[in-house]
Amino acid sequence: MHWYVDVLKKYAVFSGRARRQEYWMFFLFNLIIAIVLAILGRAMGTSILSGLYSLAVLLPGLGVAVRRLHDTDRSGWWILIGLIPLVGAIILIVFLASEGKREPNQYGPNPKLAPAV
Repeated sequence: MHWYVDVLKKYAVFSGRARRQEYWMFFLFNLIIAIVLAILGRAMGTSILSGLYSLAVLLPGLGVAVRRLHDTDRSGWWILIGLIPLVGAIILIVFLASEGKREPNQYGPNPKLAPAV
């Protein structure tokens, strides 16, 4: 759960690097919360809960995705490749799932080697 909270603390931070674990744990918790809110909204006959939640986590989700791309030594603008139907989403998933560069790059030091704060 701390991976999810850490991403929320960096609400609109688009600089630096993010580990695979940070991105995918945020994705997992985000998915679980969205499903629970969708079920609750369906039971209540409204979709306002999931809509508000999606709006609230839009910037943190984009931020962690951009930082994840930075870890693979790609510009954050590569996130736009996901707009290409089908093929773009597959390429973006491959980028997000690939291992980050071990050495420091233009976006910062390796987050795996960074001391825990």
